[in-house]
Amino acid sequence: MDRVIDVPECRVGGGLQFVWDDDFEIELTVRSTEVVIKANRAGLTSLARHLLTLAQQGVHEGSHIHLTAGQEIESEVDLILERVEEG
Repeated sequence: MDRVIDVPECRVGGGLQFVWDDDFEIELTVRSTEVVIKANRAGLTSLARHLLTLAQQGVHEGSHIHLTAGQEIESEVDLILERVEEG
């Protein structure tokens, strides 16, 4: 099965655009030695799109998406996905 995920193109000076699938659900649990991310299909696809958005050429180091506990994710802590430079 092939799944096509449309990723908003990075535009210089235009900032990053993060798109969510309808009815996404994401839950984050932090335990002493592990972090567990549980999500429905829409949530997993949305996270994949966010990661692909950050991975695009031209996205600067430090660019990130901040997923806030109780808003975008069910959790007691926030989740931040951040771009770093290779090497």
